[in-house]
Amino acid sequence: MASNLAEMIVSRSGDMPTGERRAAQALLANYPMLGLKTVAEFSARAGVSSPTILRFVSRIGFQNYAEFQTALNDELAAQLQSPASRTGLRALEHKGQIEPLTSATLDNIAETFRLISPRQIDEIVALLADSRRRLHLIGGRFTDPIARYLCAHLQIIRPGVAHLAGQESMWRDRLLDMGKRDVAIVFDIRRYQPSLLRFAEKAHARGVSIVLITDRWLSPIARVASHVVPARTAVPSAWDSSAALFVVAERLIAGVTELLPEQSAARLRDMDALRDE
Repeated sequence: MASNLAEMIVSRSGDMPTGERRAAQALLANYPMLGLKTVAEFSARAGVSSPTILRFVSRIGFQNYAEFQTALNDELAAQLQSPASRTGLRALEHKGQIEPLTSATLDNIAETFRLISPRQIDEIVALLADSRRRLHLIGGRFTDPIARYLCAHLQIIRPGVAHLAGQESMWRDRLLDMGKRDVAIVFDIRRYQPSLLRFAEKAHARGVSIVLITDRWLSPIARVASHVVPARTAVPSAWDSSAALFVVAERLIAGVTELLPEQSAARLRDMDALRDE
């Protein structure tokens, strides 16, 4: 299964020279729109030279800038698809195959973890395991159950973890108490939720570190996120799959538990004792 540009850039950016890495970060922060501008505009926004932009484009596999922009346009079209536009099309493409949705879901999980940098996972786990930081979890219409699942586990492992529930006005009220020691873990996949973007932008402005778990086309929240985890979601269905997002959440739960073995064990014992009283 081929990687798209966002996934490729996320996985390779750590090995790029400084100038090209700045170009990668600028593109991911305004994906894919910055790449659809001229080389001169892209270079000005990234704060690097035009030749650096062309070297960056070459490094990720394109012969020229026009070819790079064609690929971005194709991805933009995929990003804007709705479930209605996908109904029936995938079924025709996979007619005759055995369990195509199951196969695609398993491929999504494998590809997601093939492309995520282990170093980035370790950095996110360390961030979530830092008990000096308060954690706030939130998701969109279909991804918020994953945010609640991750929150329920983290609340057992460490203190200072909360799920942001209810209306957007309630999230804004919670922003009053957020600052540089806080982390917001946000789940957002196409079609991206404007209210989540507004929340993330306001939280970022207050110094909150944003961890975004999104799809391969990248939520606009990527522009303010400290960490971006792009998971595979496309399957032969009118609906995107959240299976890979769920496994990312479980990987974070396992990582934080391993990093805080004594604390998590003590909290589990205390919880069992409270239940027995």
